Amino acid sequence: MLEYMLTFFKSFFVYPGLSWSLALLGIGLAFAFGAAWFADYWTPILRKPWAWAILAGSALLTLLAVTFVQIPLQWWTSQALNHFWSQQVILDWLLLVGIPTIVLSGLVQEGSKLVPVVFYWWRKGRKIDPKTGLIIGAVAGLGFGVFEAVWVHNSVFAAGWTWSAVQVGGVVALAVFWERLFAIGFHIAASALAGYGLAKGWGWQFYLIASGLHALLNYGIVLLSFGLFGTVGLEIYAAVVAALVAAVALWLRWCKSSRLAVAEA
Repeated sequence: MLEYMLTFFKSFFVYPGLSWSLALLGIGLAFAFGAAWFADYWTPILRKPWAWAILAGSALLTLLAVTFVQIPLQWWTSQALNHFWSQQVILDWLLLVGIPTIVLSGLVQEGSKLVPVVFYWWRKGRKIDPKTGLIIGAVAGLGFGVFEAVWVHNSVFAAGWTWSAVQVGGVVALAVFWERLFAIGFHIAASALAGYGLAKGWGWQFYLIASGLHALLNYGIVLLSFGLFGTVGLEIYAAVVAALVAAVALWLRWCKSSRLAVAEA
């Protein structure tokens, strides 16, 4: 399993056979998607060097957590399920059996994205304005969301995706980009909610809320595997969940005051 984990980690940085032009396209699309979502929060916080440290820290810490925490935990969970039940029973009860691994993905990823936010909160004496916490959380979510999108885009391009795939498969061939667009929006919004809750003094409660929402988003994969969704249905499901979570985060961002309440941002 260690070899698999190291291969997975390396896949975020190495794309065999990928041309520079396609790599730049993959990066450009990820940054454009991130900028489109983050602009809705309207803040000049990224002018600050420490905000970029939070952004980069979130990306790297979450990749490390997924590689060395989430993957082993999900593998052990899968092994335990296979030990107690047959493959047919697991398939028949997939809607329930799939929940543990999905929940783990939410707990690990939302927790690791939140680490730089907690560090900032702690450095500020554990007293920051809730809207500042929300914005810093959004920055952390932006970091991993864009980083993950670069990986997905460039992996797809390296696998041979070209514009001709759209001519053959229609809009379904664009599903991977649609999915990343809304995945970035979700990462930003979920971390924003967690940062808001931390600043309000409800850190673990909002962490669990963000993790639960993350699990809800990922549960679409279980629904797809069970045959309740097709590819288009999955993308619509993901878009709706992401849009609703973003709507809540943006409402908290703009309610009561249109001004960010502390000088740092």
